[in-house]
Amino acid sequence: MATTNNEKKYKWEFANIGGASRVKISKGEDIAHLAELDPKMWTVLSCPITGLEIENKSLKYMDCDQDGKLRINDVTAVATWITSVLKESNMLLEGKDSIDINDINTSNESGQKLYNSAKQILENLGKEGTTISIADTADITAIFSKTRFNGDGVITEASSDNDDDKAAITAAITVSGGVADRSGAMGVNVEQIETFYKNLADYTAWNNSAVKAPFGDDTEKLIEAYNALDAKVKDFFMRSELAAFSPDSTATLDIQNSRIEAISGENLAAKSEEIAAYPLARITGKAEIELSAPINPAWAEKFNIVKSVAIDSAKESITLADWNAIGAQFAEYTAWKAAKAGAVVEPLGADAIKSLLEKERKAALLELVAQDLALKEEAENIELVDRFLYIFRDFYKLLKNFVTLYDFYDKDKNTIAIFQSGTLIIDQRACNFCMKVTDMAKHNATAATSGMYLIYCDCTTKTQPGTLQIVAAVTVGDMGEFFVGKNGIYYDNAGVEWDAVITKIIDNPISVAQAFWSPYRRMATAVENLINKSAADKDAKMMSKATANINAAPAAAAAPAADGKPAVAPPFDIAKFAGIFAAVGMAVGMIGTALVSIFNGLLDLKWWQLIMVFVGLMLLISGPAMVMAWLKLRRRNIAPLLNANGWAVNAASKISIPFGETLTETPKYPKMKLKDPYAKKGLPTWKKLLITVVVLGAAFVALWLTNCLAWAKLPSPLPCYNKPETEQVAEPQAESAAPESQEAAPAVPAESAATAENSAPAA
Repeated sequence: MATTNNEKKYKWEFANIGGASRVKISKGEDIAHLAELDPKMWTVLSCPITGLEIENKSLKYMDCDQDGKLRINDVTAVATWITSVLKESNMLLEGKDSIDINDINTSNESGQKLYNSAKQILENLGKEGTTISIADTADITAIFSKTRFNGDGVITEASSDNDDDKAAITAAITVSGGVADRSGAMGVNVEQIETFYKNLADYTAWNNSAVKAPFGDDTEKLIEAYNALDAKVKDFFMRSELAAFSPDSTATLDIQNSRIEAISGENLAAKSEEIAAYPLARITGKAEIELSAPINPAWAEKFNIVKSVAIDSAKESITLADWNAIGAQFAEYTAWKAAKAGAVVEPLGADAIKSLLEKERKAALLELVAQDLALKEEAENIELVDRFLYIFRDFYKLLKNFVTLYDFYDKDKNTIAIFQSGTLIIDQRACNFCMKVTDMAKHNATAATSGMYLIYCDCTTKTQPGTLQIVAAVTVGDMGEFFVGKNGIYYDNAGVEWDAVITKIIDNPISVAQAFWSPYRRMATAVENLINKSAADKDAKMMSKATANINAAPAAAAAPAADGKPAVAPPFDIAKFAGIFAAVGMAVGMIGTALVSIFNGLLDLKWWQLIMVFVGLMLLISGPAMVMAWLKLRRRNIAPLLNANGWAVNAASKISIPFGETLTETPKYPKMKLKDPYAKKGLPTWKKLLITVVVLGAAFVALWLTNCLAWAKLPSPLPCYNKPETEQVAEPQAESAAPESQEAAPAVPAESAATAENSAPAA
């Protein structure tokens, strides 16, 4: 294939499209000079001609080398041709499906051919005026329906006014099946005409050399029966000769009773194949068939035909030589039948065949074909008009999605790119960026690198067979309720409604706001999973232990103690539980102390410092996720998705955060205050607030009175929590404290003192 002309003589204009500098195709002159555009500046290098939102017929016309893909050389070749046949190339920007043939440039050969063909079409259709449209060329059959010749090399009955010609064409179509003419009628071409007349001559020659049937009208019936019996008769004679050679083997060579006994209990009418395998007649060792002897029932009917037609009724038996002599009588007739030629024309009948040969219209029919082929170039140019009109309408649309991706980034929501196939409605969102999936394996390999949150769906509809696979990008909102198996509705660009079900999700950030809450969701999910796992483990252990205890209970109840008395449960060990309670209390105390320390530290801060601490904690948790999401959102790129569909994308095609917000729509409700008719009726709001304030106030007073807010410098006013400072001071040294202790000690009764003195030595 020729390489693109890289001479850069034309002055191009550029525009910022999708955040990147791209060449601007805004006038017909730009299209005319596309061959001069550096391939490195093209956004797309190639794309498939299927699965796009341009009519397939247009894409096939643009695919110059018919390889199933549009490449730069295809596009530049079309651009050069289409601009050369137009007087004003700016007309391409309008995307119309019709044109005044006077706007065709007739100063060059291509334009002149196009003009002449377009004019011929209008004349054939009997259409007034000089405007031709795609509707006029859509039905080529209508264009040629009123013409005798159309350049396809096929003639019909309408191609001639001669009755003999018409009869010959009709007969040729009857025996050959014919071929469709451009007018829609059935006709014949040169090859079929030549074959038809050869078959007529061959059949006539064969029929003239006919051999007389040796057995008259019964010959065909006899031949069919004889050929069916031939192998079986020769098998009988071989068995008979072998039995004569070895008389001891006669019983073995004959029908064995054991074989009949094996099938005797079944429906013998269904055992014809089994019975047919038995010998033709009973084996006696004589090399002859006694005509009065019984014949195998499976072969009796055919043998009787041969006997009645070809064997003298006076004969009592026949030998192998007699059998072969019967076959020799119709050997010549059989050879003649096998040499039949031109049998395809036999259904016409001998008289019709003779008449066709006598009138000899072969040369006349071939002349009609020659007249038709003389218009071949003109007819092909008529198809050229159809090609021109489709390209004239759709070429600029292709350029806006090939040289640049202008349609994709256009702010007009009614303008869509040729790879956008429709809209998916799901989870209260309308995903406008949807693409058909042509190769799921390639999407599995590359789609994740697009950086977008993608959902793949299988779509079905009653109006069309099969399943349509699409991929939709979610670019606004939260992750919502997306899960594999969720249903939605997909509307293609033609307005057809499809039932969609999610089959795969590629998880990437949707927005920075969604990334802010993602760490908390992950933590909540982890805690929920941990709780569920712990509860499940405990439930399993409890059920296992309960089952074990239930199973062991009868044995434990039946087993006596060593002394023969029932077993006694062990006494309650309070010391053991006291230790447990002490450990739990210590742990709670440590946690409480830590919390008090934290709250004391926070209360020492000013209000604005508290806000800064709170914001800092939030950023510490959510900051990394938000930064990563922001970086990924800036790198979102549709190129991996296009590449997976067979495109060769030459430049990054990113989806910025603002642009992404236009690709997914969310519902916008007006400001309103609605009441839930099923809401639970309760107290008025002011009563709820009053109760809340009273409860919080009571809780505060209780905590204050019990001295629980002493850490916040709010000591309890109750005397029991306000002891003298002397009781709170540390004990002095033992020597100095003794006199004070004696003074402060309460009086002890004499009896108690004596008891203490008596118990001292024991201690």
